Parts: sequence; C-alpha cells; structure tokens
Amino acid sequence: MSACFLRQVSGCPETRAREPTARELLIVAPKTQRSARRVALPSECVTALRAQRAQQIADRKAAGDTWKGAGHDLVFTTKNGTPIEPRNLNRSFEVLCARAKVRRVRFHDLRHTCASLLHEQGADARMIMEVLGHSSIRVTMDIYTFVRLDSQRSAFDRVGDALRGDGNSPGDDDGTAGGPVAAT
Repeated sequence: MSACFLRQVSGCPETRAREPTARELLIVAPKTQRSARRVALPSECVTALRAQRAQQIADRKAAGDTWKGAGHDLVFTTKNGTPIEPRNLNRSFEVLCARAKVRRVRFHDLRHTCASLLHEQGADARMIMEVLGHSSIRVTMDIYTFVRLDSQRSAFDRVGDALRGDGNSPGDDDGTAGGPVAAT
C-alpha cells in the first residue's frame, strides 16, 4: 500500500509516493509519470499549506539536531521531521472528523469527495481525471464521482420544466403547435 504526500519544490506542491516496509517508511518514486503532477489549488488550501510550512519550520528549529527530515522536503511530517505513519494519520484524521462533528470517513475517501465536488461544480471529466492522476476518464467517472440527490432533483426539475413548456427560451415549444407527436 502506498500513500501520496506533498513535497515542496520551488513553491509548487508535487505528489510523492511513500512505501511502508517492515521497519520504516521509504520515499520512492511514484508508480507512473502521470502520478508526479502539478495541480491547481483553491486559495484556502494554499493558505493552509503555507501555515503548515511555517509550523514545520518552527518544529524544525525546536527539534534542532534531532530533526530527521533532511533531504526529503515533505510538507507533512512528525514533530521531528520523519514521515507520518499511515495508522497515525488515520487516527488523527478520525479525531479531526469527530471534533468537526462530521461523518467519519477514511482518509482516502477525501479523493472521492474532491472528485464529486469538482463534478458538481461543473468541472469536465478530463480535468477531474488529471487532478486525480487517472489514466482513464472511465475510472474517474465510474469510481470517484457520485451524483448527489439534490443534483438529480434539480436535473429532473429542469426536465419537468421542459415537458411543461416552462423553459426560459423564447423559442420554447409548449407542445400545442403542430398537433400530437407519437413516441417511437
């Protein structure tokens, strides 16, 4: 099992894979070239990442000679600079979910959330695929996007409007012109 973590490179975060072994976590190259990519982030995320970097700099100064993060330049580490153990990450994430009073989900489920929110905001499938690093749009659309009930309801409300002729277009056909139409 591998996990992706951000690495700071010239002000741009990049993904980096981490492989757990029997005794330690190893930094390894990503599985594919597509895995190493740049992604745009909302300003709120950039602000949070900058705050994290400032906290890490303070942790590094406080750790002094015991800092072990030299050479990896990971954005998220323990207080002494080592990679975060996956189980510790999951435990911390569960605590944060409870504190925020949101439904507990697996950390990996944040990918599903990201894809679904991008989809609901009108992002096209190719862009979502690239953000997630998938090799196929089909994988992205089949696995990571879910249409929420309110989105379905809104779409079917528009279908109902079209069937009733309640559309906003000046050329809307109310169904009365030209006589009945047989469905085939």
